[in-house]
Amino acid sequence: MSENDINADTAAIEARLDEPRLVTETGPAARVAAIVAPVLEGLGFRLVRVKISGGDSMTLQIMAERPDGSFGIDECEAASRAISPVLDVEDPISGAYNLEMSSPGIDRPLVRVSDFQRWTGHDVKVEMAVPHEGRKRFRGLLLGVEGGEAVVRLPDAPAGAPDTHRLPVADIGDARLVLTDELIRDALRRDKALRESGGFDEDDELGDELDDDPQDDAGDGADEQVLVRIVPAKPTPVRKAAVKKPSPKAWPKPPGVKPGKKSNAKRKTPAKETH
Repeated sequence: MSENDINADTAAIEARLDEPRLVTETGPAARVAAIVAPVLEGLGFRLVRVKISGGDSMTLQIMAERPDGSFGIDECEAASRAISPVLDVEDPISGAYNLEMSSPGIDRPLVRVSDFQRWTGHDVKVEMAVPHEGRKRFRGLLLGVEGGEAVVRLPDAPAGAPDTHRLPVADIGDARLVLTDELIRDALRRDKALRESGGFDEDDELGDELDDDPQDDAGDGADEQVLVRIVPAKPTPVRKAAVKKPSPKAWPKPPGVKPGKKSNAKRKTPAKETH
């Protein structure tokens, strides 16, 4: 299949709410993902990624989005309110942590087939969980996805070696977009289109951003994701140790009283005098 055929094949993007993720987590993050994914889906959102980071101050980062790729502050708050009590009940993480809800950001992870379709034409970094042709890391232009394989063209392929690789999406351990000027322009353009279709004012502040030089934005940290910190650190409940009551034998004797021997004799009640 030629490059033109691949681009034509990816033109029609079907991003379903229940589309499965092909790039997933392991360990505790996988347990969290299994808990929060159904909750998010019930709100009309899709889980993008779960990441646990930090040592003493642990952070649980949950990325989510709508099927069209949008996810604003209101959605972050709604998702956090729904997820927090479920995590409190299931308690998948031992210890205190900060819950951090966010959108995927501009240099976002690619976890579904529709992600690779939607961002065709941009540079990607891919790390394979299963080596492909003897290597695990690839960086190049995403040409599309076909037959469950991401098609990536490498700019630094050695002479005589193929410059295009078909990477099975199911074998990818991590894939994300590379921040470029063109990616920033495209992301802002898409966001503006989503805002306009949602009834926002066309003269919104975002319109001014589209006229600015993306290089200026990149210098100001445009590659950083804007994370919405919703829930403070949740301490793990501390169970009180059982207090063992001392037996009567262990009770201290009053001062000046010598321990006496036990007697089985019954006490006599003194007789009352009668007149």
